[in-house]
Amino acid sequence: MHTTYSNTDAVVPAASKPPFTLYLLGCTLVAALGGLLFGFDTAVISGTTDALRAKFALSDNLLGFTVASALIGTILGSIGAGRPADVFGRRAALAALGVIYVVSSLGCAFSWDWWSFLGFRFMGGLAVGGASVVSPLYIAEISPACYRGRMVAITQFNVVLGILLAYLSNWLIGGMHLGANEWRWMFGVMAAPSLVFFLLIFLTPQSPRWLVARGRLEEARVVLERCGSDTGSVEEEIREIQHSMDLAHHSISEPFYCRRYMKPILLAVAMGAFNQLSGINAVLYYTPSIFKMAGAGVESALLQSVIVGFTMLVFTMVAMVIIDHFGRRKLMIIGSIGYILGLTGAAYAFYAKVEGPLLLVSLLVFIAAHGFGQGAVIWVFISEIFPNRVRARGQALGSFTHWAMNAGISWTFPIIAAAAGWMAFGFYALCMVGQLVWVLMVMPETKGVSLEKIQEELGIE
Repeated sequence: MHTTYSNTDAVVPAASKPPFTLYLLGCTLVAALGGLLFGFDTAVISGTTDALRAKFALSDNLLGFTVASALIGTILGSIGAGRPADVFGRRAALAALGVIYVVSSLGCAFSWDWWSFLGFRFMGGLAVGGASVVSPLYIAEISPACYRGRMVAITQFNVVLGILLAYLSNWLIGGMHLGANEWRWMFGVMAAPSLVFFLLIFLTPQSPRWLVARGRLEEARVVLERCGSDTGSVEEEIREIQHSMDLAHHSISEPFYCRRYMKPILLAVAMGAFNQLSGINAVLYYTPSIFKMAGAGVESALLQSVIVGFTMLVFTMVAMVIIDHFGRRKLMIIGSIGYILGLTGAAYAFYAKVEGPLLLVSLLVFIAAHGFGQGAVIWVFISEIFPNRVRARGQALGSFTHWAMNAGISWTFPIIAAAAGWMAFGFYALCMVGQLVWVLMVMPETKGVSLEKIQEELGIE
């Protein structure tokens, strides 16, 4: 059965809640810009696939590889982000990612052949993978437990906002009829927000938990005083963080893959894998192509993509507002059911060749389910379940699983869809039945519990 923490459903008395500060919100919004760039970079290629196919004479297999080239970068970026974030700090890691985003977007816009394009997309993937680790990690570590869910969920909200902005940008640029270089503009516009992110990150503080691990207690006190503490006492909070790290008996460089951390490791891997087995990123990458397969024109397909992005944004916003009250598991249960209904409808639409409105409605149900469930929960949940001393590596593992599965799903989707679109959606629906069973039987609830208390409840010394 799933794990239920004893104090999970308890309502935190208003008097014991730390005040919500604009400083906390400001730091969160800046860090979450990494998520906005993550979403934009992820979805922008959806409006360029036909142009890339024509420009570089790509087969279905090579087009799939071209889309997946960024995902290879995300795999390496996600698994490699944990160590720099531990050594140099979360803020320094985010600044470095901002630089990579700028170079990648300009590089794609000015790429001179297929290989150079692949190289700059790979660089963008490194930044996306790194941001999927460091942004939620940083926000989780500066946020009191009573606000942590919605604060970390701002990252996902920004991911979805970035996706919507990419679809909207593609649609607007497509309407300008810029000719053969249209796709270059679609990639190049991302350089501006990337530069803004890089500049703003220097206005944020270091993570208090990273500062405690480095023995910089006075700096940690200042950050906790400004962002809020779970206990109401900064000194008590610092003692709890020190106890959770227990660096007298554990090192932040100790082995990660060991029995002690097996529970959170398995939870993170399952969450990351199920997220992609829904087929969400295959749909996001190929949204216009899916609608064109159903008979829509080019501009209509791009506009329907904007509708898809807006739907995800709305439902992610709703989930973000209620996640700290409703709980992570309930959102996942509702989202899993919505996944199954939407994917089954899409599979039937392609199988019976009645795409039209049925396909659009089914995909909107699917997208709404993702925004309300997995999309809102994944980065919150993974950022919560690992102890302070290995959280960066744990976040990296969950993100690595997510992106590795993403690469495989996105690479194979155009090949499977070309043969029989209904088979892809039917497979994803079956996987979501498995996710529903996992949530009901295994997934623990973590709402309203301090990061240090979660560690104790998972039985990690």
